[in-house]
Amino acid sequence: MSPSQATPLYRAAPLYRAASDRADAAAAVLAQLEGVFGERITKNAHIREQHGRGEGLRDLASPDLVAFPLTTEEVALAVKACAAHGLPIIPFGVGTSLEGHVSAPYGGLTLDLSRMTKILSVNEEDLDCRVEAGVTRLQLNAHLRDKGLFFPIDPGADATLGGMVSTRASGTNAVRYGTMREITLGLTVVTPSGEIVTTGGRARKSSAGYDLTRLYCGAEGTLGVITEVQLRLFGIPETIAAATCQYPDVDSAVRTVIAALQSGIPMARIELADEATLEGFITYSKLTDLEPKATLFLEFHGGPLAVDEQVAQLREISDLNGGGEFRFAQREEDRSRLWKARHDAYYAGMAMNPGMEAMVTDACVPISRLAAAISDCQALARSSGLSAPIVGHVGDGNFHMLVMFDPKDEVARAKAEALAQSVSATAQRHGGTCTGEHGIGLHKLDALVREHGEGVAVMRAVKAALDPQGLMNPGKTIPMS
Repeated sequence: MSPSQATPLYRAAPLYRAASDRADAAAAVLAQLEGVFGERITKNAHIREQHGRGEGLRDLASPDLVAFPLTTEEVALAVKACAAHGLPIIPFGVGTSLEGHVSAPYGGLTLDLSRMTKILSVNEEDLDCRVEAGVTRLQLNAHLRDKGLFFPIDPGADATLGGMVSTRASGTNAVRYGTMREITLGLTVVTPSGEIVTTGGRARKSSAGYDLTRLYCGAEGTLGVITEVQLRLFGIPETIAAATCQYPDVDSAVRTVIAALQSGIPMARIELADEATLEGFITYSKLTDLEPKATLFLEFHGGPLAVDEQVAQLREISDLNGGGEFRFAQREEDRSRLWKARHDAYYAGMAMNPGMEAMVTDACVPISRLAAAISDCQALARSSGLSAPIVGHVGDGNFHMLVMFDPKDEVARAKAEALAQSVSATAQRHGGTCTGEHGIGLHKLDALVREHGEGVAVMRAVKAALDPQGLMNPGKTIPMS
């Protein structure tokens, strides 16, 4: 039996309802909730449009209503109302996701959690904290700075921590500190029936029952609404040194990364930017001391002697692969400028291609297959005729392609979609995954089926058991029948 034929299947109720019925459901939910939410629930068209897409493609799919809860109890109240009237529920952070996670193709109620911003506790001795889902990573780190602690996961965007759990985000520091899967200790979740459950705890390990924390981490809002997050923290390193090193080609840079990791150098960050991306950095971010060449952005954490040793080991490997000089950024403001340029790769690409849109895709492969996978993807980009710069968290085998296309040209868009799909297939062929951190959303459903095969039937069974009405973020993450 193929995954598409597997049972049980969940069926998203809004797919089988007339538009007038959905409007009636939205009106009933609004009437039920406006006494509690007041002006924090709205059907204003402008606000609904703001919540109809993320930072990916500009395709718009607006919800029927938007609510701004302030507490877990208000989230539960809203979810119960939607469950009673068969209205979809779409959790929303700040809209930085890239794969269509926050769009509302079947309408419904978007729950914007961005006003749930309390930092509930910080346990300095145990290196953990508990926050509401609307706290962003920069807000948390600003709060922690005076305590000598930091939260290390850095996907680039100032995403909410609830959203980062939902997409199982990672980012530039993942090579050393792990992803949200490793950092998240526990959650508070509102189930599709409106019940409030707490998963995990503050202990660093547990063998007590099913690991519900990991079940919700990466579920993309399809199994429940995350309202609180318990997180691991780390001490701010004594010494932080950032540097760039340029190479004659991408292959030389990637071979340096592979050798460094195989040698056990405990890098904090190893980021790759190809030649086209560097052109954008030089123009948009004013990194005028660099050339438009393949470049590694590096960061070392530890004591002074440890950092010196890491640098010396990496420089020796880099020299063997044709790397240039290490250009260091020791001061905090210089490091911030360097990493801001890396995080602004999307905007730099857009600035270099005026009038274009970017279809951003990611993939992740075993480190030994990284050079071959990137080379294959570059060849696919060249054959498509589209501009497609590559950047990546290559320290853990994760890379991104920004596929630029003219949104008014249907042929160009079709080529862009085909290229993005080919990147996923290429990574899978090299023993990797169709997404290292962006998630599935709407855009990678076919790739998920190709990657997990009969495992998709198990995922559907979990979805059917926890969300029998199919109201939680319908159409995302798990392909529907």
